Amino acid sequence: MSNKFELNKDFVEELLILIEKKDEKLIVNRLKGIHAADIADIIEILEHEKANFLFDIIDNPKSADIIVELDDDSRESILKTLSPKKIANKFIKNLESDNAADVISELSDDKKEEVLSHLNNKEKVSDINELLNYNENSAGSLMAIELIKVNKNWPTVECVREMRKQASNIKNIHTIYVTDDNNKLCGLLSLKKLLVTEKSTIIKSIINTNYIAVKTDDDNEFVANLMNKYNLVVVPVVDNNNILVGRITIDDILSYVKEEAEKDFQIASGISEDIELNDSLINITRARLPWLIVGLIGGLFGAKVIGVFDLNSNYELAFFIPLIAAMAGNVGVQSAAIIVQSIANNSIKSDDTFSRLFKEFRVGILNGLICSIIIYGLTFVFGYGHNICITVSISLFSVILFAALFGTLTPLILNKYKIDPALATGPFITTFNDIIGLIIYFSIGQTLLS
Repeated sequence: MSNKFELNKDFVEELLILIEKKDEKLIVNRLKGIHAADIADIIEILEHEKANFLFDIIDNPKSADIIVELDDDSRESILKTLSPKKIANKFIKNLESDNAADVISELSDDKKEEVLSHLNNKEKVSDINELLNYNENSAGSLMAIELIKVNKNWPTVECVREMRKQASNIKNIHTIYVTDDNNKLCGLLSLKKLLVTEKSTIIKSIINTNYIAVKTDDDNEFVANLMNKYNLVVVPVVDNNNILVGRITIDDILSYVKEEAEKDFQIASGISEDIELNDSLINITRARLPWLIVGLIGGLFGAKVIGVFDLNSNYELAFFIPLIAAMAGNVGVQSAAIIVQSIANNSIKSDDTFSRLFKEFRVGILNGLICSIIIYGLTFVFGYGHNICITVSISLFSVILFAALFGTLTPLILNKYKIDPALATGPFITTFNDIIGLIIYFSIGQTLLS
């Protein structure tokens, strides 16, 4: 068992000195007992050359665990420096099928074939190829082939004997799956029940047939929601004929959820590609520039809207432009965020559109009334005339109501057309709401003040 490790400056400096001296024995001893995830953190902050040296001297089983924990850029850097034969023997041979497939999927097609050609275990090669063929957003791409399964017609004594053989290829045993002669999933077997049952008892008489399974083509998001709903640590994966083909564990789902959360956060922040802090200047610029241009064009349209209306006779309207734009963007993003969250956790149904809009309409009215009363009072206290106060107040109410409805409807429409609804919480909503909010504001202002 590894002790809790805390990465600090002194440790890194000591390690760098040992790397400079090429003191492999002392480095290995210093890293002994440190978890693979912590070593991955160390490698990620080192220069490429030093990281590659450190990786090269770590023994194969542990290095295989580390490569899975690395971020995409660090893993890519390591894999680039290694030959296909070394990748096969150092990593793939020591990884379970799902992690092996994840690593291989990052290689070029030619290198994939070469890596697989260096594996002696043809069954593992077949398993990896099978996983690579699944859609990357499906349960099949998340699952591991390795599992413990027994036949429903076996006596318990034979089950124990077979389980010992199968367990040698699996790191963690979460559950025992029971299949029939055609490999169709029949149920789950409790290890406790297996141990306390007579040796001659046939397995089918003690299995749990009330189980939850997913299909290979089920969406990853569906699997994540299912495991969260039923608090599952592991879930079996079957094909369309109910044949058992693999299992998905909670760590696989957590990795997927983390990646999706990071991706959605970047989309919501106006970043069009998956980027890391240490990416190149060009990559970071390319990821961030498109939505900046959208915002720039939106701002230009906003300026055009302001130019259309005559502010000479009512110049005080200009003072409240930032307020109207900010409130429109904030309300829209709030409404969109609630819907996006509901879509993500599958708590909103396709026939809920009208009810959601009606509820947001009522929320918009309530928020709009409160904010418009507050702004009327404050502008009056600050010495603005009654006409300006009432104009700003009514405009703010109208803008809040529109932004709430638009922020609710946009992610629902995007989701219907299979577009990531997280887009609705980013620059798209704020830019559009700014423009429409200003049109509403000046239209009301021109009407009331003329």
